[in-house]
Amino acid sequence: MDLRQLRYFVAVAEELHFGRAALRLHISQPPLSLTIRQLEREIGALLFERDNKTVALTAAGAVLYREARQLLRRAEEVADIAARAGRGLAGRLRLGFVSAMLSRGLPEGVRVFQRQAPEVEVELCEMNTEEQIRAVAREQIDVGLIHAGALPGELSRLELPREPFLCCLPPGHPLAGGPTVRLERLRDEDFILFPRALSTHYHDRIVALCVAAGFSPRIRHEPRHWHSVTQLVEANMGVALAPASLRAAAPRAVWLPLAGAQAFSESLCIWRRQADPAAQRLIAAIAGAMEAQAAARGPA
Repeated sequence: MDLRQLRYFVAVAEELHFGRAALRLHISQPPLSLTIRQLEREIGALLFERDNKTVALTAAGAVLYREARQLLRRAEEVADIAARAGRGLAGRLRLGFVSAMLSRGLPEGVRVFQRQAPEVEVELCEMNTEEQIRAVAREQIDVGLIHAGALPGELSRLELPREPFLCCLPPGHPLAGGPTVRLERLRDEDFILFPRALSTHYHDRIVALCVAAGFSPRIRHEPRHWHSVTQLVEANMGVALAPASLRAAAPRAVWLPLAGAQAFSESLCIWRRQADPAAQRLIAAIAGAMEAQAAARGPA
């Protein structure tokens, strides 16, 4: 039994006339009659009672008619879902992100995408950079939003708007009163920075900035996420260098530019080289939201 046979059967069941059903199907009557006989043989029961004047459904035919209509309706729905998925308008996407992206336009980008494609389910998965790179490569997530780092060759990348690193100081810190902070003045401070294994590039970038200023940072606390870093600074547990967009996550901390240092936070959107249309739409929506937010903050 196939969908063509069911469509032929439903046409006859609704018309109760082989000639009219054939016209409706745009075929001649002999192949229609042959198809119905083949269907009856496959099922092992008569579907129609026919004589020279009338055609009527049998009990078996009535049951098949009810089920066949549901199957054909479902088949149309499945075909429509597949077509919409091919245009990036249906399906499910798994989006990885580092916590810093919550302050850089990620929620706004997802909302824009959901308005464009309300039938696509977006599942957010918070992961560190290294976890996301592995997850995208293994097809465990579809798109990742990471701090900059080395990528395997099978992944594609889009550079997101960069932002400056700022010095994040506890409230009332002796250096909090000036317009800027020279990095070398932090040589005796306790630093708060996530472990190197979570984001090798970012960890090494911050350490390198300190080394260039003439000292190796004394890392006292190692939380897993940027938001935890800034909240520990607010709690007077140390100082940190953090991306400017995180100011909103720690409003009681003091955020100052670094004097004499050009230091930027760089982030990437990553995906497998053959991203489907829905993933491409999501990437474009998130990138657009992040660019708009960066423009609103002003030049880096």
